[in-house]
Amino acid sequence: MPANRQILLDNRPEGEATTANFKLVTVQTPALQDGQVLVRHHFLSLDPYMRGRMNDSKSYAQPQPLGEVMIGGTVGEVVESRHPKFAAGDKVVGMGGWQEYSVVDANQPGAVRKVDTTHVPLSHYLGAVGMPGVTAWYGLVKIIDPKAGETMVVSAASGAVGSAYGALAKARGCRVVGVAGGKDKCDYVVNELGFDACIDYKQHKDAGSLSKALKQACPNGIDGYFENVGGMVLDAVLLRMNAHGRIAVCGMIAGYDGQPMPLANPALILVNRLKVQGFIVSEHMEIWPEALKELGTLVGTGKLRPRESVAPDLAAAPEAFLGLLKGRNFGKQLVKLI
Repeated sequence: MPANRQILLDNRPEGEATTANFKLVTVQTPALQDGQVLVRHHFLSLDPYMRGRMNDSKSYAQPQPLGEVMIGGTVGEVVESRHPKFAAGDKVVGMGGWQEYSVVDANQPGAVRKVDTTHVPLSHYLGAVGMPGVTAWYGLVKIIDPKAGETMVVSAASGAVGSAYGALAKARGCRVVGVAGGKDKCDYVVNELGFDACIDYKQHKDAGSLSKALKQACPNGIDGYFENVGGMVLDAVLLRMNAHGRIAVCGMIAGYDGQPMPLANPALILVNRLKVQGFIVSEHMEIWPEALKELGTLVGTGKLRPRESVAPDLAAAPEAFLGLLKGRNFGKQLVKLI
């Protein structure tokens, strides 16, 4: 069995996460038991939720245990199988973690799933046609429930979730406005993803200034907002929400280092009778097939052209992850493992 490089969570961050929180080790892969498959990972997904799991505090998910392989989605190829439904060469997606190989119990529901790479590149099953895409789908379809002609806004618009959200909202006849950091990201959001407008939050020093830009981009106000960021962006959006607007809360990356994020005008939730709902996509597995079908069609037909940032090797994962938390990535952040 092959030697396997892994990245473990070595110690918990105090404030900002650093590369010193992680440890790279090499272990021997155990022999397969009946019902197991050995997967060689091609790509590892890096996602903001991982930062919350590094803390030993109350959250929607169990903390990442110290001394164990960091959790994370992976795509790869079966290299050996002792399960009748899987064969060497099958392309699969799963939660293999920050390592080059994983031994998976294929009898466990959802532990490993075959994917078709005929029209959708393997890496996209970690982004647009994977958990981030389904996250966008659930927030838009099940919480915001858009109507044609309404205005939809999303923060972190050039990322894996934001880009999928835009394509899904456009397919439903909405005006779609993004918020992203930097001219390059905003140009991509408008020119390649087909958003109606995108606002560079880095050009605005406070929520008031950002809110004025939103007023220009959203002349009819905002009906639906998908929240990835929190902080100043949420304050600015709340000032522009229409009565009976809906906000799907997916992430609060501005507060992942433990800093409090007070709301400037919480009374607007009452004044505008807003629906504000947080959600965790893994609690809604029943909608995944429907969501993945639509997302796969959008990618396969070129209506969603996701962008990827790819770190070159497992050893580069911690640095790439910290960059993701600072918005240094452009599109879906992956690590190439092969």
